[in-house]
Amino acid sequence: MAQHTGTDQPATRFRRLLHIDLDQFQVSAERLRRPDLVGAPVIVGGDGDPSRPRQVVTCASYEARAAGARAGLPMPAARRKCPDAVFLPLDMEFYEETSAAVMDVIRSFGHPVEVWGWDEAYIGVDPRDEPATLDAHGVTELAHSVRRAVRDRTGLPCCLGISDNKQRAKMAAGFAKAAVREPDAPDEARVFTLDDGNWNELMGPRPTRDLWSVGPKTARKLADRGIDTVAQLQAVDRDDLIALFGPSQGNWLYVLCRGGGDDAIATAPWIAKSHSKSNTYPADLTSRDDLSAAAGELTREVLDQVIQEGRIPFRVGLTVRTSTFYTRTKMRKLAAPGTDYDAIAPVVADLLDAFDLDRPVRLLAVRLELLDP
Repeated sequence: MAQHTGTDQPATRFRRLLHIDLDQFQVSAERLRRPDLVGAPVIVGGDGDPSRPRQVVTCASYEARAAGARAGLPMPAARRKCPDAVFLPLDMEFYEETSAAVMDVIRSFGHPVEVWGWDEAYIGVDPRDEPATLDAHGVTELAHSVRRAVRDRTGLPCCLGISDNKQRAKMAAGFAKAAVREPDAPDEARVFTLDDGNWNELMGPRPTRDLWSVGPKTARKLADRGIDTVAQLQAVDRDDLIALFGPSQGNWLYVLCRGGGDDAIATAPWIAKSHSKSNTYPADLTSRDDLSAAAGELTREVLDQVIQEGRIPFRVGLTVRTSTFYTRTKMRKLAAPGTDYDAIAPVVADLLDAFDLDRPVRLLAVRLELLDP
């Protein structure tokens, strides 16, 4: 779950950024409750039943990944690849509590923190418009202090990447995660610095796909033109990249392959623009009565969450996915913003009636878009 902290406030630029990455977060959290799972293949997803084909893996331990299980894989496929794994259900409330405890530890060091979900955050060190307080050694020591504090106060392992922008810091954390999976790797390997001094040496020979934000489609488009590595991408003229990808992505690739990126931290709390609840049903829904009842139940669930947070919905969305995986979403504005179920439920019902449902339905989702606080 890697959603970044959104804010309309201006962000502060920093000389150094630390990216903290909690290893196999959901598995590590579960192992806090069950130490007997340490070292065992563990797979988390859905209600923990690996026989259900419509549930997928959300987190797999490194032991399970070695057998071929991975996030996004249907649970039955994960069981076939790793039959000895322990399968556990998602416990969202526990993960949120555990993550919040980690973020509190990070914030206790007094540096600005931008949270990117349960298992990721950025720490800003030394604003660029102020005198520097830490040299490279001091930043490294800070990273190790954060790592030890998270481990000692929450029991969770983490890796930290250090660089001068978010993209390189995240890739640096990736190097740290790879290093600690080696046999007998020391804890010190959990901190890694990636900057101008080692960028070309470490990243130049690597495939372009290893650049953060370069997806498979972009990598294929580059490969079709003989550009397979980061070093080869660096050799491409900026104008050629713009001609191939457009001004926005072309300029971004030109900067990214040279180690550039975003050096700003936004510290304002993340404010959700909407909340939603969805359900993939064990058996397809075919009757209108069943569909109406399911949509009403989802509406109550998401509305309860909105009310608990003191938010006000103003627009409703309904997503329908049929047995053929055809997926559509319809939106409708409420007559007036409010939290009255009796006012919202008829709008959801009208949205459902607007669908021409000639196929069984496997998934429904109700979304409430919210007024700003």
